[in-house]
Amino acid sequence: MLDLEEEVVTVKVGGRKAWRNESRGKSLAEVFSSVNVPKNGSFWKKLMAFAGPGLMVAVGYMDPGNWATDIAGGAQFGYTMLSVILISNFFAIILQYLALKLGIATEHDLAQACHDHYPKAVSFGLWILCEVAIAACDLAEVIGAALALNLLFHIPLSLGVLLTAFDVLVILYFQHKGFRLIESIVASLIFVIMICFGYEIIASHPDVMPMLSGLLPKTEIVYNPSMLYIAIGILGATVMPHNLYLHSSIVQTRNYDRDEEGKKMAIKFATIDSTVSLLFAFFINAAILIIAAATFHNSGHQDVADITDAYKLLDPLLGATAASTLFAIALLASGQNSTLTGTLAGQIVMEGFLNIHLKPWVRRLITRAIAIVPAFIVTYIYGENGIASLLVLSQVILSMQLSFAVIPLILFTNDPHKMGSFVNSFVLKCVVWVVAGIILSLNVYLLYTTLRG
Repeated sequence: MLDLEEEVVTVKVGGRKAWRNESRGKSLAEVFSSVNVPKNGSFWKKLMAFAGPGLMVAVGYMDPGNWATDIAGGAQFGYTMLSVILISNFFAIILQYLALKLGIATEHDLAQACHDHYPKAVSFGLWILCEVAIAACDLAEVIGAALALNLLFHIPLSLGVLLTAFDVLVILYFQHKGFRLIESIVASLIFVIMICFGYEIIASHPDVMPMLSGLLPKTEIVYNPSMLYIAIGILGATVMPHNLYLHSSIVQTRNYDRDEEGKKMAIKFATIDSTVSLLFAFFINAAILIIAAATFHNSGHQDVADITDAYKLLDPLLGATAASTLFAIALLASGQNSTLTGTLAGQIVMEGFLNIHLKPWVRRLITRAIAIVPAFIVTYIYGENGIASLLVLSQVILSMQLSFAVIPLILFTNDPHKMGSFVNSFVLKCVVWVVAGIILSLNVYLLYTTLRG
């Protein structure tokens, strides 16, 4: 059950150490290089072979934790916050590009890279922080799934929280059927979410010109304290730290030549996959805000900031009987998708930081138990009001951990002794530090204001 063996290898490049040591196993060894890439195939065949990891990463940008901020932004300020979602998505595309490039160029996922670069005490501390973030993310998934079950089938929230424990059995079944099947399930659930929100947008009849105008940044977002707080919430909930660990690993599931030309090809196609997938995530996040703006803001319901309230108001305001049901179905699909990717992220982090290989069902039960216990207690005692507060808390915890994933990622991909010819260009180095500075400073501000109440 436990594998604690490690092979210590000191690697020097240009007189300096590239890595302190190397973990013996490959990242996600059971699926490493398991998806074939046609060597002589056309551009489109190769692109289809690389398609999949980007969608799995995009799931983190449309999970239940993002819904509340999107709903609040649209209900209070109409289409103005669309520009914030667009900017946040741009930041995400850049950081996920760094993660995939790290995984392909070095054949280390981010957790392994931290383990092999930092002293044991620092690496252990980073692992603890990452586990807390994954538990917080799992908490949002539990809450989202429980809310969806309550809205669709009137299952009490506390019972819905307990029922989410059984999804571990479904996930474990599919994990043994191959990585491509997991990617297909994720893609199918994303398609369900897009269909649901496509219908919602048509039914809500948004104003096209104000909607397009909302994509342009407004100075009032910075000067209006209420707008700024919502904007920070949207930005803070967008870039998920566990996604950086996840992406740096799952891009290695493709079977390509591990030489410089093969890695260049892999980075090119993985970047296309990631960018297109994150544009899907932008559409879904923007759709939630657009629906809230068209339905709630324009009808005088600017105080809607809760998923349950949004569900209850959609049908009567839109006059479409399927609106609320499709909203809840999308929420359930979002929660289940996040569960799949969260499971993999947890495995990657534990194996990468500690070189400990737990059986998947043990790892999943531990993570899910950490999320279920507080969720069950709060829902049983406080009901829906407690759920809303717990969802906000989960996003604050994620914000706290983000810097401990972003900064090592930037440092590693900026280092020519680790990346070789794949090191970030000077322009990209400047861009990523600006992006990191903005995200981290806003997350610190969000944490400060949240703690102050």
